[in-house]
Amino acid sequence: MSVSQERVSHAQLFSGPEGCGSLALALAYAQYISCENRKADDSCGVCKSCVKYEKMIHPDQHFVFPVIKDKKNSDPVSDSFIEHWREFVIRSPFFTINSWLDSIEVGNAQGLIFASEASEIIKKLSLKSFESDFKIMIIWLPEKMHQTTANKLLKLIEEPPEKTLFLLVSEESDKIIPTMLSRCQLVKIPAFSREDIEKYLTNRFGIDAKKASDLAAVANGNIVRAIGLCEHNDVYILNLGRFRNLMRNAWKRDIISVIEWSEGMAVTGREAQKNFLSFALRLLRENLMLSLCQVKDNLIFLTGEEAEFSKKFHPFINQTNVYPLADELNLAFSHIEANGNPKIIFLDLALKIARLIR
Repeated sequence: MSVSQERVSHAQLFSGPEGCGSLALALAYAQYISCENRKADDSCGVCKSCVKYEKMIHPDQHFVFPVIKDKKNSDPVSDSFIEHWREFVIRSPFFTINSWLDSIEVGNAQGLIFASEASEIIKKLSLKSFESDFKIMIIWLPEKMHQTTANKLLKLIEEPPEKTLFLLVSEESDKIIPTMLSRCQLVKIPAFSREDIEKYLTNRFGIDAKKASDLAAVANGNIVRAIGLCEHNDVYILNLGRFRNLMRNAWKRDIISVIEWSEGMAVTGREAQKNFLSFALRLLRENLMLSLCQVKDNLIFLTGEEAEFSKKFHPFINQTNVYPLADELNLAFSHIEANGNPKIIFLDLALKIARLIR
């Protein structure tokens, strides 16, 4: 409606939880705006503009996303990785920051939108559009933006050149600086329904309805998690093994094993470490629900392997220790994100869990 009436806000923030499909929606919206023969509720998909948008090569469509510094790129911008980005997104628009960074082999580096990006954005948007009425800048995960970058862009986002649109796609909008947040029209994206995920999994992977239903229940509205359970079950098994070993050694207060566990975690990449901590937080929540006997209310979301482990583990998680345990996991996540020493962080976490779990 807003497009047909030419009341498109120049800066929009598509905000929703991980796995809600906000990037896919932003891509579709950008394509719709530029479509030469748009329908009432969708782009035509066949015009010259749509074909280029689907290949992500339209000259008036620009991207900004978290990247890393490496030997080749000491002052990196998104265009340094644009070919890889196009291939990655075309493969599937449903993914996490971890999977994107893993695809460019970050090692211990963390993805950021660096200060050098601001000049690139300003330069691109100062040019006239080539083919469409609008120039569209899609910024994926603006919460990863360096504050210097954000400050340089504030005036541009508030008063962009004519026929210029900013589409910001965020999973943690509370981490965006308030001055940028206030300049955007908020578009809240809800999580997927269980039925939508079931249908998607059945169509894409050809799995039977029962398995699709089970995976959709575990995914709990997160389509990325549902896809991961189908495609990358080994990652979930790996994280479950790490969690099991941590809790077993912490319970036994086996300090030698705890040290070995922390050293093993320290040599994984920072994104993998954050991925494990997020996994551990989720498993804590599910085991608390088991301890509170919420099985009948369908409030528990566990895979088969997780459910088997949790049958014996959940009695150790209760309302007394779950909050301090969650606090320690969140604190470790923050320290990893701040480039702390992972060996010290994980050893400290394991020793604190040994105190709290008994």
